[in-house]
Amino acid sequence: MVIQAIGHAIGSRRGDRSSHATASSWLARQWALWSRTLAPLRPLDAPRGRATAWDASWPLRRELTSARRARRLVTAQLSDWALDDLADTAELLVSELVTNALRHTRGPLRLNLRLRDSRLLCEVEDTEPSGPVHTAVDPDAEGGRGTELLDLLADAWGSIETGTGKTIWFELQAEGHSVSGPVGGAQTVTMVA
Repeated sequence: MVIQAIGHAIGSRRGDRSSHATASSWLARQWALWSRTLAPLRPLDAPRGRATAWDASWPLRRELTSARRARRLVTAQLSDWALDDLADTAELLVSELVTNALRHTRGPLRLNLRLRDSRLLCEVEDTEPSGPVHTAVDPDAEGGRGTELLDLLADAWGSIETGTGKTIWFELQAEGHSVSGPVGGAQTVTMVA
């Protein structure tokens, strides 16, 4: 109703019916853009239901056991989706992303899995806006190899800035498995190669 009222006010100022339709169309597009922009502003620690049979999402607590819980959730979900061949790689990479989020961010975390057109998308959402950094790591260093692991094992990976922080994601090819479903909304993605 607000859109109609604003559109009517804009149309009446211009004095013709075509401007009313144009204003309504413009307002509808603006409403859609703002709705999509504000969509990530849900709390990361709130439970979220499955959008489809091929989506899964879990809030993670800021506890030392969250990386272990994330590994178990990924393994169980991939088993349900009959993707056991991806379990080891997905488990390792999700563990790395969750551990880094626990180490370098504050606030809640969320783990998302999506299966679309034979591609598994894994995401870890957190509240820190700065993305991952590629660094040269000394061969004797105990850490700092997370981006190297993603480069070696993932088919693609990157970081998306959201209204609440960022989402770091990776994709794995699910060999011999095809799922038809709607592809997620268009987003600006920073690819890291």
